Amino acid sequence: MSLMDGKVAVIMGVANKRSIAWGITKVLSDAGAKIVLSYQNDRMGDAVKKLIGDLPETPYMDVCDVTKEDEVSAFFAGVQKEFGGVDALVHSLAFAKHEELGGDFENTSWEGYELAQQVSAYSLISVARAAAPLMEGRDGAITCLTYYGADKVVKGYNVMGVAKAALECNTRYLADSLGPKGIRVNAISAGPIKTVSAMGVSGLPGMLSVVEEKAPLRRNVSQEEVGKAALFLLSDLSSGVTGQTLFVDAGISILGF
Repeated sequence: MSLMDGKVAVIMGVANKRSIAWGITKVLSDAGAKIVLSYQNDRMGDAVKKLIGDLPETPYMDVCDVTKEDEVSAFFAGVQKEFGGVDALVHSLAFAKHEELGGDFENTSWEGYELAQQVSAYSLISVARAAAPLMEGRDGAITCLTYYGADKVVKGYNVMGVAKAALECNTRYLADSLGPKGIRVNAISAGPIKTVSAMGVSGLPGMLSVVEEKAPLRRNVSQEEVGKAALFLLSDLSSGVTGQTLFVDAGISILGF
């Protein structure tokens, strides 16, 4: 019996085949999960639909712009109608204006700061709140995606680093809030991966080179490796783990100068 047989897994944030969320989707699907995918708008939905032929079973899909509370509510209402409940939720959502991902941090605009926080950090709270009633009594688990720039200054990451720091703090507070309902909340801090969104961060090629040269494993990590870590956190294997950030970064985060 596979780890996720019969379990319903909602993955939010698949954009294309390079997405970390897509790597997680494939691992969870291979482990037997029933897959639910959200997409921001029709254009993004068309892109996701091109990928699902690689899955053994056609997933349930619906629109959900997390900046709109009514869409969040409607999305999870649809999932409940289709499946009755949710066992696992993956939050792989982040956005910042391109102009905020470079230059001097002191020039960050309020509009850019607010948008990055809303999409990248606050949305974890809103989707967890909507999903929680569907997860009670099912040993539910929520996992979000963060990055080392939440802990240390990474040149060019700027406002997204602050948003990821808020995301990690949200993870801990949600773990405490939802724990009495039997719901666990954790984060994965993945090393740099050449996703389309990551390519918007100036200096990404340099980050990848540094990890390959200096990380204890002397290589970068893959989507599949992040997916396997998500499988651990979302399955019964991690039944006693909550409020934690698991680093999947070839060990680069343990190094000093």
